[in-house]
Amino acid sequence: MAGNLVRFEDFLPTMADKLGGDGLIEELCNGFQLLMDKDKGLITFESLKRNSSLLGLQDLRDDELLSMLREGDSDGDGALNQMEFCVLMFRLSPELMQSSKRWLEEAMVNELVGSMF
Repeated sequence: MAGNLVRFEDFLPTMADKLGGDGLIEELCNGFQLLMDKDKGLITFESLKRNSSLLGLQDLRDDELLSMLREGDSDGDGALNQMEFCVLMFRLSPELMQSSKRWLEEAMVNELVGSMF
């Protein structure tokens, strides 16, 4: 069964190619909405555990789910807000990070060239 496991990050570059930058961000926001605690507006341990089956993560242990939260929790509140979730998804996809860097460099060059004329 482990051989059939496909990691989420494998899909991000494909999603970015098909949806474009705005579409990818919209889909990440939709993912956040699926996982978040509706009352708190955050992804908490409890909401992640409750909704983990939506991502095929129902077999993860509590310590693995907590580790995921800690990795993305930049403000130390023990939960993920929407920005932390999106940043974490990008960080988990090295290929997408490289593409993002390339897109940023291209945009900067285009902006520079455009301002010269």
